[in-house]
Amino acid sequence: MRIGKITENALKRSVLKQIKTEFKNVKSAAVGSDCAFSEKMEVFSATAPLALGIGGTDLGYYSVVNACNGLFSQGIQIDHVTVAVLLPEDTEEPLLKEIVKGAIEGAKASGTVYAGGHTEVTAAVRRPVVTATAVGYAAEGESLADKKVSAGMDLVVVGHIALEGSAMLARERKDELSKRYPVPFIEEAENFRNCISIKDAAGAAIEKGASAIHDCSFGGIFASLWEMAERAGCGMHVDLKSIPIKQQTIEVCEFFEVNPYFLASQGALLCAADDGEALVQALTECGIGARVIGQLQKGNDRLIINGDESRFLERPQADEVLRILG
Repeated sequence: MRIGKITENALKRSVLKQIKTEFKNVKSAAVGSDCAFSEKMEVFSATAPLALGIGGTDLGYYSVVNACNGLFSQGIQIDHVTVAVLLPEDTEEPLLKEIVKGAIEGAKASGTVYAGGHTEVTAAVRRPVVTATAVGYAAEGESLADKKVSAGMDLVVVGHIALEGSAMLARERKDELSKRYPVPFIEEAENFRNCISIKDAAGAAIEKGASAIHDCSFGGIFASLWEMAERAGCGMHVDLKSIPIKQQTIEVCEFFEVNPYFLASQGALLCAADDGEALVQALTECGIGARVIGQLQKGNDRLIINGDESRFLERPQADEVLRILG
């Protein structure tokens, strides 16, 4: 395609037509104008850029769901999503169509509307770059954004870590994995892709008493733990063996020699709660898996306990998925 904004015909064929078909009964200020807006007063936004070497449908899907999860984790209702797509100059139009298809799929999985955005072909990128921005609202006092986190609170993981990263690796490197594992086993890991929206889990965790929630995204659970401790301004003790992880994730990570604790983990939530066991019990009664993994503590020590051994939690680092698909 040509450098610069895509042609009007391409825009209509591969972007606007899909949006109008999927959301034909929803009004949007974005299609045909320069902005999308909400009439709600308490407005929040979250942005998720993605430039991994994965399929076009997945680029759109993961970017949108990541952005939406950033708002869900704070108890914010999403109004709409916009998506900006930068494409290399040798891109064929079918790839754009796949990216938009995935973005629409991600919006639907998150229960919101893909309201438009911007698409451009540029020599500045070597591979597609997709940036989704979710915009939402909450009445005053309803979100978790201003709630305090402090020492003494329990740490709870809802769901399983590294679902996102293991799904990406299984989908993109299926041929390699099939040399060691049965195809149905690999496909189970691929299907983790359908489990990364945290909309329901976050809503339930907030309702059942979570004081703070961090959606575990790039950098994995270890990055989320560090960021939670930074927010609280204290230390922590975490039992490594208590962190929930699927067997498929373990096998995929061992195959590619990646650390699951530094692997993209959308689909999991890290919660702080005054009574972690009560939160786990309440979520279990809702059919949502959760586990207490540790506690925020006074001081500066941020320790990961593994049996008789302990070590200090490392500062957030580049996500492990980048070594394989970056």
